[in-house]
Amino acid sequence: MKARNLAVAAILALPGLLSQPGLANAAQVRVAVAANFMLPMTEKVLPAFQRQSGHAVVAIYGPTGGLYSQIVNGAPYDALLAADAERPRRLEESGLGVAGSRFTFALGEVVLWSATPGTVDAKGEVLKQGKFGHLALANPKIAPYGLAAQQTLEKLGLWERLKPKVVYGQDISQTYQLIASGNAELGFVALSQLKADRPGDAYWKPGADLHAPIEQQAILLTRAKDNAVAREFLAFLRSPQGKALIESSGYGAE
Repeated sequence: MKARNLAVAAILALPGLLSQPGLANAAQVRVAVAANFMLPMTEKVLPAFQRQSGHAVVAIYGPTGGLYSQIVNGAPYDALLAADAERPRRLEESGLGVAGSRFTFALGEVVLWSATPGTVDAKGEVLKQGKFGHLALANPKIAPYGLAAQQTLEKLGLWERLKPKVVYGQDISQTYQLIASGNAELGFVALSQLKADRPGDAYWKPGADLHAPIEQQAILLTRAKDNAVAREFLAFLRSPQGKALIESSGYGAE
């Protein structure tokens, strides 16, 4: 399934899932999910968990910063799967997250990519050449993958020179669409997006020394501290099956 269709598919699939035997009367859990994790969540994690447990998961996707703000302002989510460790830590410290429930479920990989073959070279030299009109990245103020992209450009000494060419997506999914549609010649996306949607495309992966690790953490929210299904879902992410699904989607795992 193409990435551009997943947000709609995730919403439309829910009624069908709930009509399946064993799911119609099953307990539900609402999970706020960072946009970069939409593909593995929709295509692998949710189907596997729902088959195994008989419980339905309602996933709400968006930039981590936006989801965090919604939670702080009272959004009725049971758990957060963030694209960083900072927001889950803040939730735990503020009492909005259950102490001790926070853990790293994935290590993200940001890559430079273009929908036009031959644009991105194996060493990322295209950035230094600057022969392009637009460079897309997710908003670094709310999207950790965008922050990693900005850090990479800063470490390379290219940020100030390329900043006038930068166009922002609100999250990594919107950023992907800017590039896939040709509105930006190239940009930084999540490796998981390419593995799911364009596995044969060339990309450049910045070295680990160019940006802070993208440590993606999950946390159980305090409003759901007694929600057995929410706890079961988070346990599934940490299980060998859950970890295997995550790693197969282009992420590292602890």
